[in-house]
Amino acid sequence: MYQSFYGFREMPFNITPDPRFLYLSPTHQEALQHLKYGVREKKGFIVLVGEVGCGKTTLCRRFLNELDPAHFDTALILNPRITETQMLKAILTELGETKLARSQNDLVAQINRVLLERIEKGRDIVLIIDEAQNLSFEVLEQIRLLSNLETDKQKLLQIVLMGQPELKDVLAKEELRQLRQRILVHYELHPLAATDMDHYIQHRLSLAGGSGRPSFTKWALRALHRGSGGIPRIVNNLCDKAMLSSFIRESDEVTYWDVRRAIRDMKNLTN
Repeated sequence: MYQSFYGFREMPFNITPDPRFLYLSPTHQEALQHLKYGVREKKGFIVLVGEVGCGKTTLCRRFLNELDPAHFDTALILNPRITETQMLKAILTELGETKLARSQNDLVAQINRVLLERIEKGRDIVLIIDEAQNLSFEVLEQIRLLSNLETDKQKLLQIVLMGQPELKDVLAKEELRQLRQRILVHYELHPLAATDMDHYIQHRLSLAGGSGRPSFTKWALRALHRGSGGIPRIVNNLCDKAMLSSFIRESDEVTYWDVRRAIRDMKNLTN
């Protein structure tokens, strides 16, 4: 409703993980560098942890976009609630294979063969699993076994596990100590600090085509950070509602009261 009123080309606070809108705060920049370093140095296992809504998926898409498609093949698994066999089939499908083996052992052999063929052609393969805290022990163990696939010089597969803070508890279990010992790159994504959140909001307003309307008052920004905890997804929701409130008043200023109303509306939806 407010898009044309404020002159935006597109809505500035959609919650879909569009990498164009990624704001690289210091914590997001560090996370991206950890991902790049782990893959470039062929560390094998990389873990990225972050609270719900902190931007892991958007960061992942940015990371994938920055990998040279002439050199890297990637497999992105978004639904981790699957069996070992389903995981193996999903990896092969993501890598573009159409004729899949049936048994678990044959699928592992097929993956090994496919990876070797691609490594020989000078390609590197990256497997990214989102929401990894939901992986069963059996699937995690299968993934660990895949990490054993190697030549004399390198691992055949670089594996990135992304998940919520619960992933740390999963990996801390005694039965997963072998997997835990293989994790050489680990980073925890943090919420935005108040100053970073202010820059984040201006970043999205500018990318959406904003020309300075509306502006957020100092007290509105303070209320936004307090109400969101610096979590980008919640910042987006609150900004969207607060700007709607400002639009209804036909104002060029988002005030503390607009944000307060947005916070109240969001709490009513979650109660």
